[in-house]
Amino acid sequence: MEKLITLRKQRGYTQEYMSNIIATDVSNYSRKESGDVRIFDDEWEKLANALDVKVEDIKEEKPGNTVNFNDSSTNSGTAILNNHYNIPDYILENQQEYINLLKQQIEALTAENKKLKSRK
Repeated sequence: MEKLITLRKQRGYTQEYMSNIIATDVSNYSRKESGDVRIFDDEWEKLANALDVKVEDIKEEKPGNTVNFNDSSTNSGTAILNNHYNIPDYILENQQEYINLLKQQIEALTAENKKLKSRK
């Protein structure tokens, strides 16, 4: 989002000012500017208007992760779907913490199950 940041700074606008333009809080705007949170088309329009430029002059898309799905089981041949996902790091970290918690619970339940079976 370098174009957006550069123009914002050139105009002397703060992140707080820009966050008010798109009706969000400063921390969320900051995440949008850093590319962690998606900027929607209507927000790009508002930001471009505030900066007095065209959307094309500031809009940058952060490249997402590409998933290729090859399905040759259909009669129509091979289908390839390219889906781009921008998942913020804090969501991935939260999910990893949850996975680790579940692993610990599985280990505890496996040990308890083994104990119960050995009592027979």
